[in-house]
Amino acid sequence: MSCQRVDAKVVLLGKEYVGKTSLVERYVHKRFQTGPYQNTIGAAFVAKNIQVGDKVLTLGIWDTAGAERYESMSRIYYRGACAAIVCYDLTDSSSFSRLKFWVKELQNCEQQCKIYMCGTKSDLIEGDRSLRQVDYHDTLDYAEEVKAELFETSSKTGRNVDELFQKVAEDYYNNTAFQVMEGASVILLKERQLDQHQRKGCCHH
Repeated sequence: MSCQRVDAKVVLLGKEYVGKTSLVERYVHKRFQTGPYQNTIGAAFVAKNIQVGDKVLTLGIWDTAGAERYESMSRIYYRGACAAIVCYDLTDSSSFSRLKFWVKELQNCEQQCKIYMCGTKSDLIEGDRSLRQVDYHDTLDYAEEVKAELFETSSKTGRNVDELFQKVAEDYYNNTAFQVMEGASVILLKERQLDQHQRKGCCHH
């Protein structure tokens, strides 16, 4: 595991061969490998700086293995993540069933983790609509049900890849900023209550 400091931990989950590694490669290195990738074992880590407003955030991205035999290891990597990008292959209906498994896992074990559903390989269905095995409206309904964001991406063309990670970073930044403001308000409220209590105490003497 890397000891590099990150602002936001992001984990990629999903069935093997859905294109998680390709997604990271496209986002971080702006490239697409046409040949097969070597299967991820455990997880691979990469950090990426991203501009959000006037701030630069560092995303710590964990690309987890998709094979079911590594399932227990994946739980280690999504622990404490602020965001999970759960991937499915638009040309493989079984990968969407697997997505539902990971969504339930996150809902049960990491309630604070925001979920982003990512349909991959959109370039394939753009070339041949008959290849689509996962209906867009069905996934949209499910995303609304589980309060997840939905993106259909292509690591080959780059479609919606930057937009996906930008949304992850912006949501993290906005939520963190809100929490800081909320925390400051609580502190201010407590200070006011303490001040009022002290004033009442003075009046009794």
